[in-house]
Order: sequence, then structure tokens, then C-alpha cells
Amino acid sequence: MLLEAAARSPFPTLDKVSAFVARRLYTERCKAVMPNRPEAQTRLLLTPGGVPIRAYRPARAAKAEVLPALVYFHGGGWTIGDLDTHDVLCRELANGARCEVFSVEYRLAPEAPFPAAVDDCIAATEFVSKISKSGRIAVGGDSAGGNLAAVVALHARDAGGPALCFQLLIYPATDQNMESESLRRNGEGYLLTRPMMEKFRANYLPRPSDYADWRASPALARSHAGLPPAFVLTAGFDPLLDEGRQYAELLARAGVEVAYRDYPDMIHGFVLMGGALDTANAAVAACCVELSKAFDKVAA
Repeated sequence: MLLEAAARSPFPTLDKVSAFVARRLYTERCKAVMPNRPEAQTRLLLTPGGVPIRAYRPARAAKAEVLPALVYFHGGGWTIGDLDTHDVLCRELANGARCEVFSVEYRLAPEAPFPAAVDDCIAATEFVSKISKSGRIAVGGDSAGGNLAAVVALHARDAGGPALCFQLLIYPATDQNMESESLRRNGEGYLLTRPMMEKFRANYLPRPSDYADWRASPALARSHAGLPPAFVLTAGFDPLLDEGRQYAELLARAGVEVAYRDYPDMIHGFVLMGGALDTANAAVAACCVELSKAFDKVAA
């Protein structure tokens, strides 16, 4: 029913409009399918370099309670999405995993192409590591945000910190070459299409020579050893299915502790659709369980 409603929409697809218009269309689409907004404590922060961050605490957490931290990067093809499109999800993660969530408003393409988003996410993670008192810091994101979370984890390993305890990778984009079988199989008819992905990639990576840069394609990093444990989530009708699954395999082969879960009847972006899809709520709950386990393991 959701796909049929999208097919009947009078609006053009996101690859047919400017980034400015695409952002508005995406925001309205998110509003139509997101669940009710749970209570949470929120505040706005700015990094020294001016990157906005919205911080969330569980609704009834005491002000003095020290909580683990999740630095979260929203999805949207490095072109769309913002703090508001992922507001409900971040509230759910804060309450469900009983942690403080720091949602990052990184710069978007095409106005700010690669590596602007990477630089902002690294800076935001370093900022959170300095202000958090818990010593338990995870990174996470969905789609393009999952890409950025994986890249931040690689950078932290190679740059000597911050020390991260977990990666939450929700249907991450991991290889900008876009040659997977799942892209060929699922590239039409399931909301995220190949033309959209190509448009987003062109916005973010105007120079094809950057496709092979590990900061754009974390699957192409020389080594994945020594990275923090990860939970990788994929959807069966997602063009990015193979990229997420193969990244989980890369981590496992490198000796990284990784949990992998596929939702075979779901589409890309489904985690935000809890107002229309019960499975979305179950997937968010699974993310909270994995986050809690990772935080508890560090505390122990």
C-alpha cells in the first residue's frame, strides 16, 4: 500500500528536482509515515567549527545522570534530510537504549560536496567525546549516515581516537562504484531508485576519482581490523542490501565483532516509517537492544 501510494503521488521523484525542492519533498514524506513523537529532553549545541547538533536525553533521565553517547548521522544521500526528518528516530533511540543521542546537522551537497560531510561528522564526534562524561561513545547512522558512521569509525581508529565502543549501521552505503546485484535487482519500484542514487552521488562526489577514496567508500579501506563492534541492518528490497551485507562480512573477516540482521520484506528507509510499518518499530527496538548491550559491555 505504501509503494502504491508513492506511485500515485503527483509530485516528481527526487532525482527530477533541485536539491532545495528535494529536501522539502523528503521532509513532507517523512512526516506522513513517521510514528508519534515520543517525549525526550532536547537541547541545541554547536561545535567550535559551527556544526549544529541536537542532543537528546531520555524523557525522565535525571539531569545529573551520566549516560552513554550515540553520535548519529542522518540519511538522505548526502543531499537531503536534517535534524527534523530524524527527530523521532533519535528520540526513540535515546529512550530505548537509555543514552544521550547527538544528532549531527552536517553540510549537504551539492552546496558542500565531499569531503565536507566527513569533516563535519569527524569534528562532531570529537566534540562529543570531549563533552561526554561517560567514556562510552558510539557512532551510528542510516543510509548516507551509515556511510558516514563507518567512515568516522575508520578515521578514529587511524587518527588515534576518539575511542568508540560501537557502530550502528542501518542500511549503509559502503561502495560508491554502485555495481552490486541488489542495485540491479531493486533499483526501480521501491522508493529509492538507481537514478536517485546516481543523482545523489553526483551531488556529493562530482569527481569520479573520489569514488575509490575510503572516506567515500568505506568498504574499500585497506583494512577493517581494529574497528569497534557493529550492528549492521539491511532491507531485502533495498538497492543497498548487498553493500550492507558485504560490509558486515568484511568486518567479520577482519575479526570485528558484528551482528547482522536483514529484514527481507522491507524497503530502503523503512526504519523511519513506524507510523505505517510495524516492522519499522521492531527494527528500531532491535537497534536499541544492540546499543544497550554494547554500552553495558563497556561498563562491565
